[in-house]
Amino acid sequence: MKNNLLSKTARQALLATALTFSAAGSAMATEGYGDCPLSGERGSASITPAVAGQFTVIINLPAVGQFNGDTPETIKDGYEFCMAVNIAHRLGLEKVKLVNASFDSIVAGQNKDFDIALALISVTEPRKKVVDFSVPYAHSDYGVAVKKGVEMTGNSVKTGSLGVQAGTIMVPFAQETLKVDELAVFDDTASMFTAVAAGKVDAVMTELGIVLGQVANAGGKLAVVGKYTTNGETAGIYPKGSANGPAIDKIIKDLQADGTMKKLEAAYLLPSWGGVSPDDVPEWKP
Repeated sequence: MKNNLLSKTARQALLATALTFSAAGSAMATEGYGDCPLSGERGSASITPAVAGQFTVIINLPAVGQFNGDTPETIKDGYEFCMAVNIAHRLGLEKVKLVNASFDSIVAGQNKDFDIALALISVTEPRKKVVDFSVPYAHSDYGVAVKKGVEMTGNSVKTGSLGVQAGTIMVPFAQETLKVDELAVFDDTASMFTAVAAGKVDAVMTELGIVLGQVANAGGKLAVVGKYTTNGETAGIYPKGSANGPAIDKIIKDLQADGTMKKLEAAYLLPSWGGVSPDDVPEWKP
């Protein structure tokens, strides 16, 4: 996510906002929307959904803080989930259907019958050739995690073994920019973090928000040691040629303008990171 300088006082305020917002969520939620709080007018826009009567969202699990749950059926809240719920609400669609898929299939445009994919996806020119992107809703940096107690610096990460996820922009970044000595490419987030916890790779790298969530959820087994600041944009993906993009784009812009996205960030991201701000993570130079 885009880093904003957060003082200790500001972080405490965000956590207080998170508790208030989350508490309000249960009372405001509508059937099919989990525990997400709603904003805006129901049915203020419309689309022809891929599957009648529902808003179908492709996701990539695990995604702590974004989609909180081990399976699509158990997810009740999270930043991107509640973003999707609020889009569905404003489209007048009472059901949000989540479909888990591999990240590389998402960015390759291989999935069918969905309305949007949300998986902290970075916008790149090659991807634009096979999918259509939504308007950006966040910015992302790359984070590096290690097994707790492992010493790692911006220099030593290049000479050790580094794990990344298939299909992500971390693959060419590790190969071409960092020029790491040993690169391990994993099919999914879970296996990548399992490998670093077991000492099978020295470090792993992915979007900083994912790293913070996985580390906070690892029971003290992992640590985040560095980040690479980028100017990358995060957006959703539509099926190539989808006619629904303009309507959903407008809702995303409205969610940003009316403060809904900021409230969701405070409610679900900072708590999922164990209260650690991205600004607490040392910045490394490539």
